[in-house]
Amino acid sequence: MVEPQAKILVVDDEAKNVKLLEALLLPRGYAVIQASNGAEALQQVQQERPDLILLDVMMPVMDGFEVCKILKDNAETRLIPVIIMTALGQVEDRIKGIEAGADDFLTKPVHRDELLARIRTSLRLKQTIDGKVDRLQQAREHLAKFVPQAVQRLIEANPTMPALEKREQDVSVLFVDISGYARLSETLLPAQVNALVERYFSSFLDCIHAHGGDINETAGDGLMSIFADPDPQGHARRAVQTALETLQRTAQLNMQLQNMAVPLAVHMGINSGPAFVGPTKLEGVSGARWTYTASGAVTNIAARIAALGEAGTVLVGPETARRIIGLFAVRPLGMRRLKNITEAVMVYQIVGSMERQGEPL
Repeated sequence: MVEPQAKILVVDDEAKNVKLLEALLLPRGYAVIQASNGAEALQQVQQERPDLILLDVMMPVMDGFEVCKILKDNAETRLIPVIIMTALGQVEDRIKGIEAGADDFLTKPVHRDELLARIRTSLRLKQTIDGKVDRLQQAREHLAKFVPQAVQRLIEANPTMPALEKREQDVSVLFVDISGYARLSETLLPAQVNALVERYFSSFLDCIHAHGGDINETAGDGLMSIFADPDPQGHARRAVQTALETLQRTAQLNMQLQNMAVPLAVHMGINSGPAFVGPTKLEGVSGARWTYTASGAVTNIAARIAALGEAGTVLVGPETARRIIGLFAVRPLGMRRLKNITEAVMVYQIVGSMERQGEPL
């Protein structure tokens, strides 16, 4: 059975050998690319991503054993089947090929039918492995929806013993709330509300991730995200930039959906400072879900500041305002009493970026 359009890289410094293999493979539906030495072969692999490699051993610049070892040591090319074809027939040469990671080994002159059979077998195996890898990747992407990016990074950094304990860390916390959510819920059917909010929140999530934020939780009328960075000014700036871009995305979606849905408005609150940060695993009868939390006064104040906002506004606490001086234009709104917060807090409104005021950002 011929693998349609399977791409085979033929690596041999003898042009006649390449022509013979082309004459054998092309009529059977394989696409053939060529390389005349080891270095050229590695370059072709990067550019063409072949499905299989027929590799000679005795070549100038770099021999086939070395090429094979380099390919098999690279996670991106490790699964490409390599069939070594050589006139060397000693046991020691086969051992070298095996140690280099070759998937198959043929001694020249190679019988045509045997070569075709080995190619078909290798391609079928690769197709099976690719299918399993694709399914694993799909499963990983699906599970990633339930595991915040920060938790994923911790696990990837140390899969056997990830650092999942909470610790004090300087962060900026952003709350995004839908303005007039109660009225919206009364106007539309529940399914319509869910579909509309999902459309907007999907765009917001993309924006938050693009600026390095991690989603803590989403509720019917809002979401919370955490921005962390070794540079305290860095994560404050990214949180504010995310908020301003979220307003832009809301306006864009309102334009796109003006004939299909009720326009939405959002208001946001941001606060910066030390918080108790880390992953939390919520376990229930039906399964487990990870969240990435930042608890403490910084988070509480951010939530209260967000609740003060009107549609289309971004409000920040004093520490966030201090860290973004010269980057964004702010307007002081005065001291405000916040629910369950003992002392009054100075609140500022983000007016825009300094770039928009004619200064470099």
